[in-house]
Amino acid sequence: MKTNLLLFAAAISFVTLTSSCNKNKCSECHYDKGGLEVVLGEFCGDDLKDLETLGSFTDTTGTYVVHCEGH
Repeated sequence: MKTNLLLFAAAISFVTLTSSCNKNKCSECHYDKGGLEVVLGEFCGDDLKDLETLGSFTDTTGTYVVHCEGH
């Protein structure tokens, strides 16, 4: 019983640490416009996740695919 409790605690700790690391993950993002790379800057946590989920950036001239380093 004690072994099962210890394994359960270790599993919960692993999940918690993994989740918190992803929230603090940051990446530089950009999009290509007319052959030029337009830098959007660094995005972290939920902002990065939202940008990656959307996958595009829209300005007054159109919609462009966003690229983030390491993704």
